Amino acid sequence: MPFALYLLALAVFAMGTSEFMLAGLVPDIATSLDVSVGTAGLLTSAFAVGMIVGAPVMAAFARRWPARTALLGCVVVFALCHVVAATTPSFSVLFATRVVAAVANAGFLAVALSTATGLVAPDQKGRALAVLLSGTTIAAVAGVPAGALLGTAMGWRSTFWAVALLCVPAAAGILTGIRTRTEQSWEGADGEASLTFELAQLRAPRLLVAMLLGALINGGTFAVFTFLAPVVTETAGLDEVWVPLALVLFGIGSFVGVTTAGRLSDRHPRLILGVGSPLLFLGWLALALVATHPVLLLILVIVQGVLAFAVGSSLIARVLYAASEAPTMGGSYATAALNIGAAAGPAIGAVALSGSSDLGPVWVASVLTGVALLMLLPSLGLIAPRNRSVEVVG
Repeated sequence: MPFALYLLALAVFAMGTSEFMLAGLVPDIATSLDVSVGTAGLLTSAFAVGMIVGAPVMAAFARRWPARTALLGCVVVFALCHVVAATTPSFSVLFATRVVAAVANAGFLAVALSTATGLVAPDQKGRALAVLLSGTTIAAVAGVPAGALLGTAMGWRSTFWAVALLCVPAAAGILTGIRTRTEQSWEGADGEASLTFELAQLRAPRLLVAMLLGALINGGTFAVFTFLAPVVTETAGLDEVWVPLALVLFGIGSFVGVTTAGRLSDRHPRLILGVGSPLLFLGWLALALVATHPVLLLILVIVQGVLAFAVGSSLIARVLYAASEAPTMGGSYATAALNIGAAAGPAIGAVALSGSSDLGPVWVASVLTGVALLMLLPSLGLIAPRNRSVEVVG
């Protein structure tokens, strides 16, 4: 894989750390800025909405720019938002920085996904995606726990400074590592007619099905990930110290899942999706049924991390294959599918959590994955055709 991919993954790591770290900082932010915990929790929603809206808007706005310019601009804006967030005494300003940072994050990921596929052969989109998303999974494994520890030791503002500092080497790497060939691949289809044509690809059944499946699978994944803490402490009866360990185990599983899918999903997508999806569904059911047993719970957390991210990342790769005729907007379609799930899953999980037991979000994941499975089985030939030349052409 080209070294430039790993430079992009570094930026994704910084952005992923920022996206996930807030879960452990909300109480301190609420106390520091004199707002309720519920109000401080809106910072997470603001980021999710910014990600969903930002991906297509930023991709369309920046499509005439060189890839290096678009990527560097998004990283700089993202870093500046964190500097402002680290220094402001106003919750309203902090809220605004989260929205703008999310838009920059979404724009970066949309451009990076399209850029990454331009760096590799047409039949290696899955491997390129795996390298890129490894930044997110490493953030879950290392970045988020480190941010929580830093926030505990030095206050929540220190974590925003740390993310801003992480953006410096990422920006330097983009400036020196993203070369002309990538820029040309991003600029290959400009003009109003080209944008209209790329947007028209959203009517293609193969793209729509892949996006919907990706949203459903990722919705279930993030429903559980967001509300894993009460399952660990209340249902399994473990001490709070086990919560970060469970999150790290899930993160380790997600890294293994993304890496495995990256090696297999280009050549064997039907194997990953046809076998992994039923196992993922059964795994969520099993987790709901045995969550009172701590050992079994922790084992299933890592197993589900593997399956969820193997299937989820493979479906996002299917979106990129299906959107091959939308070279500058395809990354935004993949980003939107991923983040619609990341926003909707926790929202539905929150309703289930308030209306039933601590296992409500796990049952939500089971239902969403079950619906995806019912859709996937008859449409597997559509989103993952046996004739690979069809995929490469799109």
